[in-house]
Amino acid sequence: VTTFKMPEDFQSILDKQVIGLATENLVKSDFPAQSFKPKVQIAFQRLPGQCPRALEIERKRRLYLSFDIAQLLAEKGIDSNQLVPRHHDPDNMPAIAEKKDPVFPIYLPLKMFDNKDYDCRTPEEWISLGLEPGSYDRKPVPGKALLPTDDVLGHEDPKSQKLIYKWIDVGVLEYDKETELYLVHKTDKNGLVRDEEGRPILNGGITPEG
Repeated sequence: VTTFKMPEDFQSILDKQVIGLATENLVKSDFPAQSFKPKVQIAFQRLPGQCPRALEIERKRRLYLSFDIAQLLAEKGIDSNQLVPRHHDPDNMPAIAEKKDPVFPIYLPLKMFDNKDYDCRTPEEWISLGLEPGSYDRKPVPGKALLPTDDVLGHEDPKSQKLIYKWIDVGVLEYDKETELYLVHKTDKNGLVRDEEGRPILNGGITPEG
């Protein structure tokens, strides 16, 4: 019987049978789907004629994705690279003609201006967004962090004059209550959060070995 004989290049034949667009999410990500959903103060049961909760969440999600923190700051005349205090360099003091303040350089850390009064979630709630239903492993949570482009010098001397700071896509791994700091990991070129061996970083990077 040769009617049901499968050709050798059967997979290539299937690949050519493109029917059309699909609703399947083909983008590979190390972040849970719920970590991108905004928090809305809307009842789960809505009256007829009112905006459904799912629609409002989707609208807010698309709105927030359209925002760029670097662009928003630039529109206000803020240079993100100048937000991090640097070592005082008396040999390279800017002149008054450069419209820079040579007497009082930036020296206050961003933490001094942090305000949590209007935060929609606590740090613990943000971290818990990495937990998917039915899974014991906590995935990273997507975020943006102002980090140096040079990782080596950034760890050795984060206030070096040679460093350039930019807003970089990261995965939030953990939160320290005592220092009120987040542990983040830069995403790779594909937007994934992986370790040196290419494995997804789970549970804040803590493995069974430690």
